[in-house]
Amino acid sequence: MKFTKTGARSSNYATKVNLLVEALPWIKHTTGKTVLIKYGGSAMENPELMAQVMTDIVLLKIIGMKPIIVHGGGKDISAAFEKSGMPVEFKNGLRVTPDDAMELVRMVLVGSVNRRLVDAINVHGHLAVGVSGGDGCTIRATQLDPELGRVGEVTSIDPTYLDHLINDDYIPIVASVAAGDDGKPFNINADIAAGHLAAALHAHKIIFLSDVDGLYKDFSDKDTLISSLTSEEARELVESGTLSSGMIPKIEACLAALDAGIPAAHIINGTMPHALLLELLTDHGVGTMMKPSTPDETYQAQPLDALASRLDANVNIELG
Repeated sequence: MKFTKTGARSSNYATKVNLLVEALPWIKHTTGKTVLIKYGGSAMENPELMAQVMTDIVLLKIIGMKPIIVHGGGKDISAAFEKSGMPVEFKNGLRVTPDDAMELVRMVLVGSVNRRLVDAINVHGHLAVGVSGGDGCTIRATQLDPELGRVGEVTSIDPTYLDHLINDDYIPIVASVAAGDDGKPFNINADIAAGHLAAALHAHKIIFLSDVDGLYKDFSDKDTLISSLTSEEARELVESGTLSSGMIPKIEACLAALDAGIPAAHIINGTMPHALLLELLTDHGVGTMMKPSTPDETYQAQPLDALASRLDANVNIELG
């Protein structure tokens, strides 16, 4: 026979219950929503941190959110290049991918990185399906620049395959490889792929999990972290030439999504414990949020399910 200590029962448990109740308005706001999460950077390299991020995504799935994950694998690809004696070279933030290196890129992204993410989610159940952007010609591309080799520019998105997975309650995890118009695969910058996919899927939100706290006006000055800005202000920053080359694809992906009508894009630090939950389930926003300068009133986001469409997200509950 065991006895419960009164103090523990009245304080610890009540605190946990109160936290759940406080999150209810945010849960109501999140459930039923289609949210694309671009995952990359150092946030993906630490196995324990990766497992935590995937667990947070499972939690969001369980409370009704419809997540889609898009990933790259820059450091894994660089390591594979170096191991194979291939040069690691970038131009304007994009990896130079010679024809003879493309199969190695695909092997790393689809066969290694994608598999790790799928396994980390499927620890919790049969939830995730690994997908290459070339599967079902979901992402089609043509060559962006001959000097970059097999780096593609997205020409079209067919979300049919992903829509089927989402409607069947799976979490699609998409590697940033595209089907080429010439019948061969292309390496696609994962940030740009994420922006195009979010638009084609009519997502409610796109979130970039990176290894930086957000968008800085001047990266060398940590006091210039921007908490929110409009698409017009973001374009002015890109044109100013003050942004780091690695940040430009993220901003361009955010702008592509916002131009397509998506109401909000976020850049947050995926190395911060539970950053996704902080961003979506609390009023303590983290990182940078970007919104369209002129919201698209005609944008039709993915329809909510029956339960989510009946919830009133504006009603709060008083704590007892």
